[in-house]
Amino acid sequence: MNNPTELLNHRYGHGKFNPDIPWSETLATLLSHRSIRAYLPDALPPGTLEVLIAAAQSASTSSNLQAWSVVAVEDPNRKEELSKLANNQAHIRQSPLFLVWLADLARLTYIAENRGVPHEGLDYLEMFLMAAIDAALAAQNAVVAAESLGLGTVYIGALRNKPEEVAQVLNLPPHVVAVFGLCVGYADPIVNVAIKPRLPQSVVLHREIYQLAEQDEGISLYNQIMKDFYSSQQMNIPGDWSEHSTKRVASGESLSGRDRLGEALKNLDFKLR
Repeated sequence: MNNPTELLNHRYGHGKFNPDIPWSETLATLLSHRSIRAYLPDALPPGTLEVLIAAAQSASTSSNLQAWSVVAVEDPNRKEELSKLANNQAHIRQSPLFLVWLADLARLTYIAENRGVPHEGLDYLEMFLMAAIDAALAAQNAVVAAESLGLGTVYIGALRNKPEEVAQVLNLPPHVVAVFGLCVGYADPIVNVAIKPRLPQSVVLHREIYQLAEQDEGISLYNQIMKDFYSSQQMNIPGDWSEHSTKRVASGESLSGRDRLGEALKNLDFKLR
């Protein structure tokens, strides 16, 4: 098991942690997470997919409605199509398993209509948000399970760039949308991927009340940590984290097509009242 202090210090990019708590393999798996974007072609052992889905279904779900589904994509041609829709990301094609996580209100619509009862509640924003949250909780359980088995993963938010086209490729019915994808496979050992530092806890952890201005010092520290990280990983990212992040939210155009997500959702029959 990795040293807990070492893992915590890697996660934050500085050495200020020395926890005096019982340690576990689960904590080691969580703190060791890295986004893997280069995969070996090796197939996954039989039963891996089913175990990952069982882990996903063990996540919490609002009111036990389980308003999510997932499409497992292994066909090379379909992975190629999805890759093109998601900025042509090569790791979608490389990974032996690509999971597309869905906010799914079609199942509840179908059940209600079969029973002859109204389902107006499904037309509200709350239900879409609930379905998206359920999908995210389920997927994160699957990620932890996969990484505990020695597999690598990376989320693919770029599926939201072209939701209608993704729906066509996957034959999604109305009231269903892909909220993100997930590559799963064995990491290519030639590509060294370090643990990416996160914001200091002084920025994200608030005690009793939220405080914004007090985050300045932690953000300044993180900007330097990330500049050093970008350099060490030979990542061509100019400036610091604040500059990089503000560019991503500067305008609707900087959202890579997701500025029209509301329109796309309505085209997929989400009412969003």
